[in-house]
Amino acid sequence: MNRCVKSLGVVLLLSAVGLAQTPNASKVGAGPAGWQSASPRSEIAPRFYFDRKGGPKGDGSLAIVADKCDGQHGWWQKTIPIEGGKHYRFHAVRKVEGVEVPRRSALVKIVWQDDKGKSVRMDPPDDAFKGHLPTAEPEYPADKTTDKNGWTEVFGAYRAPSKAAKAVVELHLRWAPGGRIDWADAAFAETSAPPSRKVRLAAVHYIPKGGKSPMDNCRQFEPHVAEAARQKANLVVLGETITYVNLGKTFAEVAEHVPGPSTEYFCALAKKHNIYIVVGLVERDGNLIYNIAVLIGPDGRIIGKYRKVCLPRGEVDGGLTPGKDYPVFDTPIGKIGMMVCYDGFFPEVARELSKRGAEVIAWPVWGCNPLLAGARACENHVHLVSSTYTDIKSNWTLTAVYDHDGKPMVRAEKWGTVVVAEVDLSQRYFWANNLGDFRAEIKRSRPIALPEAR
Repeated sequence: MNRCVKSLGVVLLLSAVGLAQTPNASKVGAGPAGWQSASPRSEIAPRFYFDRKGGPKGDGSLAIVADKCDGQHGWWQKTIPIEGGKHYRFHAVRKVEGVEVPRRSALVKIVWQDDKGKSVRMDPPDDAFKGHLPTAEPEYPADKTTDKNGWTEVFGAYRAPSKAAKAVVELHLRWAPGGRIDWADAAFAETSAPPSRKVRLAAVHYIPKGGKSPMDNCRQFEPHVAEAARQKANLVVLGETITYVNLGKTFAEVAEHVPGPSTEYFCALAKKHNIYIVVGLVERDGNLIYNIAVLIGPDGRIIGKYRKVCLPRGEVDGGLTPGKDYPVFDTPIGKIGMMVCYDGFFPEVARELSKRGAEVIAWPVWGCNPLLAGARACENHVHLVSSTYTDIKSNWTLTAVYDHDGKPMVRAEKWGTVVVAEVDLSQRYFWANNLGDFRAEIKRSRPIALPEAR
């Protein structure tokens, strides 16, 4: 007989009283300091106990232990009085053993309630919901760093809905056969409001022509970078492979090392105008050639580069090599990721960048289905900045800045123009249909990657 079924009577009893009879457990009853155990259904409840010698400092931990069977799910919870409209921070540490996918199984959930324990509505952020205010959905604090002893910090800061009077903090273990989690140092306290993080994002709608050399093409972007700076942009995105376009040369003929002549030119330009630049180039590294995007800082230094992962037929035939990594660069203006053209046809690239924390994705793109640009922004709740060589009359890719909902905030209508949009990276985007801050849920809900299909 399945172990979960055999132990069902015991599980029901332990779920009811809150604590299991386990070494170092406190007496049977409610947990310490108001913590209570809970489960969606008693028949899938794991075991709960307070380990008096647990935690990183040895002063106790709230433990949850699952049997070696699928589907068990339970949590410790505590209800904390709050004042609606104020800001609060959550902090805890957790340690797992035998948990295959901690991001899905080991999580914190914070539920907002009124003084009667009922759900509350969101505060009206703007007119986006057309008079209908959705429920204030739960918050999901993020996993941070893990120390040498295996304790992972979990943190989040939030503004409580104005009608909220309680916050129910839940410390979960779910879907982890044979796994154990210990929660310690859980705290939920009032804090100050986060500072605004306004950033001005720009994209250039221009295709170089008439040049004889890669440097000729580079120089044609100088007035557009200057215009972006004049409009007080913090970041400007230029086109794909600008040292190759309309020169009639092969990729190999225009490929350069990085650093090299083209990056040196744009480094000087970035420093002159005190602006971040993302530019598409062709890189040579030994006998290999890559289609890349380079991020340059306002100090005139290269911050990093991204090598295009998804190559279309023409680039494969041209002897280019795909990249393998998805770097995200933490800068004073935000966490910036990059992808290039054909990458946008596949959800995996933007998702990998989002998984690594990207808040803005810069996208030099020759041409792509515009629906995919919106999808990449929407499905990851990131800002996406695209610079294309496609004429707007073709109903294809846009030079634009996309918001979290996948809609262009601004878009270029004419060649040789620069579009700029101001965004506040401290502001979260909420979906109305029972999803709330979906970006916070992506990590907890996205599927587990499967082995490559044959």
